Amino acid sequence: MKTKSRERRDFEGLEKRRKDAARMFKTGTKQVEIARLLGVSRQSVSRWYKDWEKAGTKALRAAGRAGRKPKIGARDLKKIDMALRKGARANGFNTDLWTLRRVAKVIEAITGVHYHQGHVWRILRDSMGWSLQRPAKRAKERNEKAVKVWISETWLELKKKPGQ
Repeated sequence: MKTKSRERRDFEGLEKRRKDAARMFKTGTKQVEIARLLGVSRQSVSRWYKDWEKAGTKALRAAGRAGRKPKIGARDLKKIDMALRKGARANGFNTDLWTLRRVAKVIEAITGVHYHQGHVWRILRDSMGWSLQRPAKRAKERNEKAVKVWISETWLELKKKPGQ
C-alpha cells in the first residue's frame, strides 16, 4: 500500500486571503460576496469580520505553525544526515544495512530524543528528503557467466517453439 504524504498548508497564502478580506471589509463589500470571491465559506468570512471589527487587520495575521514543535531542529538533522551517510558499520552495527530501528538508535544517540521507528520514516522522508532503497536480492554464489550461458543456450532449447 502506497502512503501519501500530506500536503503542507500554505500559511502565508491563508494570511493573504484573510488580509484581502479585510481590504474588502473596509470598502463595504458584503460578506456573501467576499466568500464567493475568495472561495471560502460564509462562516469563515463572518468569523474574520468579527475579529477584524475587534482588532483590525492585525487580528487576521497568521498564528504561526500548526501542531507541536519538532523535538529536533535543522542542525540536528544535518548531524543525523552526516552520521547516516557514513554507513551503519561506522555507527556500530554489524552490517551496512539501515533499518528504521537502527536509524532511531542513531537519532537517539545524537540528539537524546527517542522516536518510534514508524515516525523515523517520516523524519527521513519529509525532513531529510531520503527515499526507500532496497538491496538487490542476488545470491553471493551467483556466477554471471553461467547465467548468461544458461539463458542463451539452455533456455532456448527448453523454450517451447511454435507448433509443438
